[in-house]
Amino acid sequence: MRDAAINLRARAEQRELIDQAARLLGKNRSDFMLEAACEKAQGVMLDQVFFKLDAKKFQQFCRILDAPARSNVGLDRLLAVKAPWNNAPGKRKSERNKSAS
Repeated sequence: MRDAAINLRARAEQRELIDQAARLLGKNRSDFMLEAACEKAQGVMLDQVFFKLDAKKFQQFCRILDAPARSNVGLDRLLAVKAPWNNAPGKRKSERNKSAS
């Protein structure tokens, strides 16, 4: 059960945008806004994670970061695939060649 109120003011066009998006997901405005705000808040919190290392562990951590990357067959295969937007049918051949360089 929700027991804390959150009040805010918005421009009419912002409210309409939020309402349209909520309807697309079959949600009401409150549920949509609360879910979106919580997802954003969790992302911000995860980006702010702090960890503490003693000097020895920090040096070990830095060595690992500075070491050359190990070969990763899956990543190599993924990076070898052309992005679909580089082969878009609407692009002229000359435009595709420019974006590849």
